[in-house]
Amino acid sequence: MKIIPALYLIAFSFTLIACATPETRLRSGLIDAGLSPAMSACMAERMVDRLSLLQLRRLASLGSLKDRRITDLTLDQFLQKVRALKDPEILAVSTSSAAVCALR
Repeated sequence: MKIIPALYLIAFSFTLIACATPETRLRSGLIDAGLSPAMSACMAERMVDRLSLLQLRRLASLGSLKDRRITDLTLDQFLQKVRALKDPEILAVSTSSAAVCALR
């Protein structure tokens, strides 16, 4: 019966979509916050595996800064905003990701 393999394929596709969504949202939030697309993609890829969904949502909310028209936000400025979230784990993961991605 060919229906069963098709259901597995559909389920697998939804699983992939669900896994990609937090990274995509975080990457978009980082870009909206003023980081470059390349830096945002690198950091989101690393951070999505190290933080909880709630922490990722809090980070993605930094995209609300886009209304302030921040251009070329420096890493130092970004980390200062992350520090304001008052979550040591988010700060540690963001700092290490920023350092690794800056060296790439």
